[in-house]
Amino acid sequence: MASTSSRTHGIAGRIRTAATNLYDDNQSLLGDIRRAFNVMKEVAVDLEKANQFEKVKELENAAVELLATCDGCTHLSSAIQSVGESYQPPPEPSQLTDFEKLLKNEVAKQKAKSSSISQNQSLIRQFREAVWNVHHAGQPMPGDDEEDIVMTSTDGNIRNTTCPLSGKPITELENPVRSVECKHIYQNKDIIHYLHSKKGRGICPIAGCPSTLQLEKVRCDPLLLVEIQELRDMRKQHTDMTDVIEDFTELDED
Repeated sequence: MASTSSRTHGIAGRIRTAATNLYDDNQSLLGDIRRAFNVMKEVAVDLEKANQFEKVKELENAAVELLATCDGCTHLSSAIQSVGESYQPPPEPSQLTDFEKLLKNEVAKQKAKSSSISQNQSLIRQFREAVWNVHHAGQPMPGDDEEDIVMTSTDGNIRNTTCPLSGKPITELENPVRSVECKHIYQNKDIIHYLHSKKGRGICPIAGCPSTLQLEKVRCDPLLLVEIQELRDMRKQHTDMTDVIEDFTELDED
C-alpha cells in the first residue's frame, strides 16, 4: 500500500513539474505574441501618419488573427496549469493516461469559462484607437455610443493596479511578481517577507481574495512585464489625448 502511495505521489509530482515548465514556456510565447502585437500597433500608427490606409487595414486584420492565436495559447496555459495541479495517475501501472485528450477537455472548459468580452477585444480596440488618434485626437471613435467597452487591461490578467503590501502602483514596482493561483500582483520583496512571516503559506493580502499563496507559486512570468508596460503605455496615451483636448479648449477660449 505504501509502495502504491509513493508511486502515485512520485508520478503526480513529476507531472506537476512538467506542467510548470510547459506553463512557463507558454507564458514566454504569450509575451512574444503581445510584444509583436504592440510593434504592429506602432507600425500601423506610422502608416496612418503616411496616409497608407489600405496597409493599415491589412495590418489590423493581421493583428486580429494574431490575437486569436494568443487567445488559444491563453486557454492552453490555463489548461496546462489545471492538469498539473489536479492530475492523479491511474490506479493500475499498466493503464496509460491520454494526456492529449485530457488537455483538449481542459481547454474546452477554459474556453467555456472565458468572458464574453475578451481581453483581445480590448486590445484590438486599443489598436484602433491609437490609429484613430493620429488624425482625430480628442474625437470619439465611430461606434463608441453603441459599445460598452472597458478601456483598461484589467479585464485580462492584471487583476490589481496597486500592490497591497507596498502601496505602490504596479507600474512603479521594481520587481513585480504574480500569483499563479489568483493572478494578483505584488512587489517581490514584500510578498516574500509576508509569506515568510506566515511560514511559507498565507492568504492573499488583497482584500476579499480567498486564495492561499505559496512561495513557489508567486513569480514573475514573461507576460507580466509585457502587460505592465502595456498599462504604462495606455495611461500615457490617455494623458496625451487629454492634453490635446485641453489645448483645443484653450484655443476655443482665445
